[in-house]
Amino acid sequence: MIRLPTNAALLLDLDGTLIDIAPTPDSVVVPPDLPPSLTRLRDHLGGALAIVSGRPIAQIDALLPGIATATAGEHGYAVRHSPDGIAVCAAVEPVPPDWVSAAKDWVSGNPGAIFEPKARGFVLHFRLAPQIGDGFRAKLAALLADNPHYRIGGAHMAWEVKPRGIDKGRAVREIMAHPPFAGRLPVFIGDDITDEDGMAEATRMGGFGLRVPADFANAAAVRAWLAALGA
Repeated sequence: MIRLPTNAALLLDLDGTLIDIAPTPDSVVVPPDLPPSLTRLRDHLGGALAIVSGRPIAQIDALLPGIATATAGEHGYAVRHSPDGIAVCAAVEPVPPDWVSAAKDWVSGNPGAIFEPKARGFVLHFRLAPQIGDGFRAKLAALLADNPHYRIGGAHMAWEVKPRGIDKGRAVREIMAHPPFAGRLPVFIGDDITDEDGMAEATRMGGFGLRVPADFANAAAVRAWLAALGA
């Protein structure tokens, strides 16, 4: 079994890492044994357990209420350092309304596509219509051409319009600067391209990153490992 440093801090992605990927963002299922397993592990780590997700913090709270000490949403745009604290948001220019209107029009004309709004950006999901992925990418590239504030990021069967300079590496830095994480070695676990910045930052800070499926076969394997750590 992969071993954690005695002074580790765990920073965990959500979709594809803790819970299985679902056809739509709203159809994910939290296994009933996951919340108590994470709670035990959080206590075992002296509170040093965080969720770092592309989802907004409100969605993370709905799926895993009161579990993580720190929570980062929208890839680090918003970071909250305690369950009852106030999220601190990065200074980012708003998304132009015409981008949102255009993206919604594309989705309405393509059955199976899903538009997911975020506080700063949006996601176009095409898991249920994979043939439209390349077309959506080309449309977004034209929409964002020469824009200094936003970029296109890839994810599992989705394209995300996200702020430049905001990524999970930033989230790791923000979380690790506060207790009970400060002074510990960050271990970041993720499964997607968007998680690579978090893994790289954890490594830079003396910890390391673990990835699904390279280090764990799937989210179920991650859950089993976390349960064993907290036992």
